[in-house]
Formats: sequence, C-alpha cells, structure tokens
Amino acid sequence: MSRIKIYKDNYMDSTAISNRFIDEYMKDANDAQLKIYLYLVRIMSANLSTSISDLADKFNHTEKDILRALKYWEKQELLTLEFDEDKNLTGIHMEELNPAVSSAAPAPVVSITTRQPAPPAAPARPSYTPDELKAFKEREDTAQLLFIAESYLKKPLTANEMKSILYFSDELHFSDDLIDYLIQYCIERGKKDFKYIEAVAVNWAQAGVTTPGQAEKFAYKYDKSVYAIMNTLGKSSSPTSKELEYIKRWTKEYGFTTDMIREACERTVLATDRHRFEYAEGILANWHKTGVRHKTDIARADELYHKKKAAAPAKSAASNNKFNQYPQRDYDFDALEKELLSY
Repeated sequence: MSRIKIYKDNYMDSTAISNRFIDEYMKDANDAQLKIYLYLVRIMSANLSTSISDLADKFNHTEKDILRALKYWEKQELLTLEFDEDKNLTGIHMEELNPAVSSAAPAPVVSITTRQPAPPAAPARPSYTPDELKAFKEREDTAQLLFIAESYLKKPLTANEMKSILYFSDELHFSDDLIDYLIQYCIERGKKDFKYIEAVAVNWAQAGVTTPGQAEKFAYKYDKSVYAIMNTLGKSSSPTSKELEYIKRWTKEYGFTTDMIREACERTVLATDRHRFEYAEGILANWHKTGVRHKTDIARADELYHKKKAAAPAKSAASNNKFNQYPQRDYDFDALEKELLSY
C-alpha cells in the first residue's frame, strides 16, 4: 500500500476530539473502528504521514480490516474515500465535527492526500569482474558462507551464483547469518534457482529486513497458509507473536501440512469459542505424539476412539462377573481429552 500524507494548514500540538463524536458516534463503533478514526485525527493534527500497511501493523489488523473501518466511517459521513481506476485508495477527506453547523456554512473539510511513491529501489547487481569475484572468494569469512550455500544446494556454486552472494553481501549489506537464512528459506520452499533467491533478497532489502528474525516475521506476514489457518480459527486479524509461535510449531516441529492443521482448527471451532489456539495445539500435539500424519490416519484414530468409548459401558456392566473381580482399567475418554487440551 502507498504512503498517505496528512495535510493540515493550522498545526496544533494536541489532538482535539469533537464532543459530538463522543456523544453520537463513539457508542456504536467497535474497537478497530474507534482506533482507526482517532489515530487519523491524531496524525492529521501532527501533520504526519502514514499508509494502510502502517495502520495495519500498528493496530495488529489486516489491511482489509483497516479498509473496512474506513468504509464504516464513510457510511457515517465522517469521511469520504477516493479510489483510482485500479481501486487503490488515493485520498481521504475528513469531516470536521462541530456541535451545531449551519446549512449555510458547511463544516470545513480536511483533505488527506495519498501519495504513491515507489518503494526505495534496491541497488542493481553489478557486473562483477573475474578479479572482483576472486577477491571475494579469498576473503577470510567467505569460505564458510560459500560452503554453507553449497551444502544447501548439494552442488558446487557456479560463478554466477557466487556473484549473487557477493551482491547480497556488498550491495544489499546482508550479514552472513541473513544470507544463510535467505538461501535456507528458499531451498525449503523448493526454490533453488538463484534468480528466485535474488528476487527474495531484493524484496527483503526494500522492506528493511536486516536480521534472520525480521526475515522470518516478514515471510510469515505474507504467507498465505498462515492466513488460511487464522481464518479457519475465525480470526481476521494479523497473527500475534504468540499465535505465530503456535503456527511455526505445527508446521516446523510437528511437520503438519496446512490441510492437517486446518482439520484440527475446524474441530476446534466446533468445540469451543475460547482459547482456540490452545485447543488446536492439544489436538495437533496428540496427533504428533500418536503418529497421525495424514487425513486417513485421522479417520482411523477417530474410529478407534469411538470404539473404545462405545466399549466402556459394556466393560463397566461386566465388572460384577466373578471372572472380573480384579481391578479393571476404566478410562474416561472425555476426561482424558479435556485433560489433554488443558495444557
């Protein structure tokens, strides 16, 4: 999303909220809508700039959530949105609320203009000379980096691939740890082509990524599977750090596919309205522990569970038989499931 520049002719060192807004509009708005409106008033007063993506990051919402909040206030006639032919937001006009406004003197309108500068371009890869490439290979710290790259690729690096790594280091200013993570990240996704790896590197550089931790968060932020899992759990906001920890555990540590995780999430939604990530963790941890790897395994596990549950009353009825006068193992499977999902 593009940057939104907030303009106001008379700068004020404080943010004034209309009493009319508090009295008439605040009670019906939800949390997200209130946050967005109040923050727009605040940045308008300070003559600051923002963007839809900045607003989404600041309040831990998706960009769609931000647009929905803006459209809500447009319906309330507190602001007007302008879009270009490609349906990109190009401007916001905010209505200044006064307690009593004469029809002959319309309320002043503050214009919020959207500017669409291109993201800062990453430097292009130079045409390195053989001598420059040789000097790079002879650096004291380069040998280990090239060895790691070859280990991931399972082949010797070509001269062109070495030039890409030199580009990451000298032009994009990536640390060795970040280059290591970059190559590993792409290889794990089945992408060994250095044109693809270079494109990812440029994207990270433009986003200001400088550490493996930032790269991981950036990658998960735009990972479609993450939002598929969030939507299945009934959440439309961006995942929190804690929620991302759960998702990474399910995909990395447990090794489940998105389909398997969504199956667990669907069962979670049917079972509870609260603590859904914890409940789904209980299901997936149990599947991981018992070797459930595919949907066919789930069906067999369900069948076994229901058979054991159906057999439990019969075992209890037979407990008075003289041949069963020894301690019986009487499992309460519902209680066991609750105990499992409580941690």
